[in-house]
Amino acid sequence: MTQDHAFIGRQPILNRQQEIIGYELLFRLNKDAVSANFSSDMQAGTNVLVNTLSNMGTDWLVGNKLAFINVAESMLESNFLELLHPERVILEVVETTEATPQLLARLQNLKDLGFSIALDDFVLSPQTAPFLEFADYIKLDIQLLGMAQVPALSKELRCSKALQVAEKVETKDEFKQCLDLGFECFQGYYFAHPETLAAKVINPSYANILNLLNMLRNNAELKDIENALKRDVALSFKLLRYINSVGFGLSCEIQSFRHAVTILGYQKLYRWLTLLLVTAGADNGSPPALLKTAITRGRLVELLGSHLLDGQDRDNLFIVGVFSLLDVLLDMPMDKILETLILPENVTDALMTRTGIYGPFLALAEACEDPNMSEVPFLCEQLQLTPDMLNRSHVQALKWVEDLGV
Repeated sequence: MTQDHAFIGRQPILNRQQEIIGYELLFRLNKDAVSANFSSDMQAGTNVLVNTLSNMGTDWLVGNKLAFINVAESMLESNFLELLHPERVILEVVETTEATPQLLARLQNLKDLGFSIALDDFVLSPQTAPFLEFADYIKLDIQLLGMAQVPALSKELRCSKALQVAEKVETKDEFKQCLDLGFECFQGYYFAHPETLAAKVINPSYANILNLLNMLRNNAELKDIENALKRDVALSFKLLRYINSVGFGLSCEIQSFRHAVTILGYQKLYRWLTLLLVTAGADNGSPPALLKTAITRGRLVELLGSHLLDGQDRDNLFIVGVFSLLDVLLDMPMDKILETLILPENVTDALMTRTGIYGPFLALAEACEDPNMSEVPFLCEQLQLTPDMLNRSHVQALKWVEDLGV
């Protein structure tokens, strides 16, 4: 059964002035979990990645701080990590990872891409020493090592230029000892217990993800990719959230799904969809009728504006209609949802206040859903739409959605 909420644990990492520099993001199965119980490293890794990238967003989770994400061997070998923004994310290599030639080459590749590497729960040995060449942060679990062992290991590791992070700092005395030893960063219960964050999510259709993957594999036309995205409101929302997130490092507004796909490129879109696929269930977490209404509304708003607007504006009209139900789907205020997206001002105005050049078309589409249709005549007159034009657009929108098989 697909969950309708996403959960992620978050614990701050502080500098010597006790200022937060980043957060370690932790796998959480549910809101009550206090530890990362998972069936595999890959399950935990993909869960954290998809929540960070698509369900919650890097900006909401960590703000302008760094995100420390645990990666085991299976995740390091995957190409999912390329979806992350290297300036915002620290890849935390877990202690069970073996320093094979292949894995060391992969770490070099990730460093070349701009990623910083942290070594989690590090214990120096002939087997782990090769990792030091790639380390930007070395995390020492002072409870596991015992405070008596920490000074010697910390001193030995000063041969590396990596910053040392004291993990599991639980008391004021432990903090002072680590401070005196020269540790640059600190993490532990003394500062904060991990908190579990939750967000309502809408899950894309399993079949639609598979269909898009096949289309990309076969190098389908851009317009066909765009149409496939239009049929799944969850996919389109997650895509825009991902590509517009601060974590992706994009500063320009996304004007359409075509624009989003062009900027992302087929290869990165394929990786992103693969990540969604391995974390999605076959069941859709949102009511099918509500999703169908959102897609119908998107098409109707687009058609209603087609006699006055064209090109990019028509794309925006579709986005306005299909996203107008996100507050219901996500059970969140619309203004909070829009904080996670960078959308043109006219789109935001329409979604928030039904104003701007797109707002009246959305208002008319909503009025058509009212059994009394009391506002329809006034809105049609305002938009220079005849009853015949309205009826034709409504029938075309309904047929389009049925043809999509939604």
